[in-house]
Amino acid sequence: MANDTSVRRLDLGYFVRPALETGGPEPRVEPVLAYLVRHDRGLVLFDTGIGAADPETEAHYRPRRRALPEALAAAGVALADVSLVVNCHLHFDHCGGNPLLGGRPILVQDVELATARAGGYTFDELLDFPGATYEELAGEAEIWPGLHIIPTPGHTDGHQSLVVRQSDGTVILAGQAHDFGSEFASDHLARRAALDGVTQPLPPYRPWLDRLTDFDPRRVLFAHDCAVWEPSSD
Repeated sequence: MANDTSVRRLDLGYFVRPALETGGPEPRVEPVLAYLVRHDRGLVLFDTGIGAADPETEAHYRPRRRALPEALAAAGVALADVSLVVNCHLHFDHCGGNPLLGGRPILVQDVELATARAGGYTFDELLDFPGATYEELAGEAEIWPGLHIIPTPGHTDGHQSLVVRQSDGTVILAGQAHDFGSEFASDHLARRAALDGVTQPLPPYRPWLDRLTDFDPRRVLFAHDCAVWEPSSD
């Protein structure tokens, strides 16, 4: 594992989630974030931003996009420099820049790609475009030394997260495994309470959290929240 592996957040715009979807009386504006991982073997792009959508979807979410080439340029790289793409899932706000990266391997869970190709899930032009090159995974995979893909189903059946080992600790790119850092924190504490033997009832937590915790994460980053989860100090 390279000690100089680094992670940089990319701002790819935002959208407005209607009140009907927020669980409250007001709409909510949410960022769309991708992550650039610099590794000895090349550059990995985790998610690619908001894709073109039909008029109904545009009116529903009112997205504002930052072009992927612009965001990459701000990080000092270009589309041609990207070696691999990892999508946490294939909704249009996570795979929108994929067509700009034809020929590059796109790593997704096999169940995610099958669901997307079944229809009514994403936009076809973002899925099977000229040069689309998918590498389908069936569970965990160490794609490069120190880079692990871990299935984190929930938001979608084929959702996955990327674990990045760094010299100062492990970073987890959680995508939309949790919408917010506060939700991850709540799940993390529910797991701790269960392991501590606190009397039921306790809230359930996502079972894959056990596997993520095996990596002793020092930071967890999200697709629609600028917050960063960090463990409590001992």
